[in-house]
Parts: sequence; structure tokens; C-alpha cells
Amino acid sequence: MAKRKNKRDPKLNASSESRKTRESEDRRITEDRVMTDNERLDEFRQSFFQSALPDLPPIEGYHVCWLTTENPRDSIPGRIRLGYEPIKVDDMPGWEFASMKTGEYAGCIGVNEMVAFKLPLKLYEAYMKEAHHTQPGLEEGKLSEATKNAEAAASQVARAPISFELEEGQAEIGHVPDAPESFEDTLTNRARPNV
Repeated sequence: MAKRKNKRDPKLNASSESRKTRESEDRRITEDRVMTDNERLDEFRQSFFQSALPDLPPIEGYHVCWLTTENPRDSIPGRIRLGYEPIKVDDMPGWEFASMKTGEYAGCIGVNEMVAFKLPLKLYEAYMKEAHHTQPGLEEGKLSEATKNAEAAASQVARAPISFELEEGQAEIGHVPDAPESFEDTLTNRARPNV
């Protein structure tokens, strides 16, 4: 019987030496791709943000945001009653690509179930002060009052003055700091990295 010769494509019959050279070259290139601390910080920041929605450009005198049509507890009709207005394509030249073509919000800026809205800054500032300053201050006052009442009740039971030792951070409860002058400026400054 005659032996069969293996006729293989010479390109497929690469030596192990050339394979090793290629592997070491690929490894060296990959190892040279070290991220800087600033690049890592940027990537960390981005992990907290929804990247599916484009950032809306500012509109003078308004706070801009995305609202969902899918949340029955925070409905768009409810937001409209609060003064929110849908952003139309005319309000943002160059955003025709994000114009909703059909439905209730046709002609407005939108992406999937999200619709862009604007709220006059005066109302935005009032809402933010109420939600992020006034109401939390009232809750802190309740906590401070509860602590005083508990101390008074403990003193009455012990028939001696009792004072609770508060942990770090608790002693400040009830001492509400002043509200920022502008919540919009605070939000904008937080969004800008200090790199």
C-alpha cells in the first residue's frame, strides 16, 4: 500500500514559532493600553448615567429633562399640571433626528418612551427647594423633637436628667443649613467633572 501524502495549504501549516511571535506581539500591544486615573474616573462617572438618552442642550430660562410615558405614578399629564412643557423640534434646532413622528407627542423631541420636557426655572427652583431643602428640614425637625421627647421620658423614668450621646452626624440633625441660591447651578456644576 502506498502512503498518502498530506497536501495542506502552506498558510495553514504555520510553524509554532511564528504563532508565538504573533501572540507575544498581541500581548505587548494589549499590555501597553493602560488607563490613566482620569480615564478610570470618567468611566466610573459614566457607570452612573443612562447612556441611551442624549444630553439635552440648555434652553435659556428653563430646566430641561427627560420624562417617561410609562410611569403611572409620575405621569406626564401630572407633570404638565405642574408646569412642564414638551420640547418641540422648533425649540431645539438640529434635533430633527429625535423628533417623534406619530402619537400624542408627534413633533416633540423623544426617544422611545422618553419625551423631552422643559420647566420654567422659577418653578424648578421652587420645586427643588421644597423637595430637597424644606421637606428634609421638616423631617430632621421631627427626628430632633423625637430625640428630645425620648430624653425627657427617660429622665422621668430615671428621676434624673438623662442626655443621649449622639453619634457623629446625628448631633447636626435639626440644624438645617441654608438652601443653595440656585439648584440648577448646583446640578450643572455637579455634572461637570473637575478634571
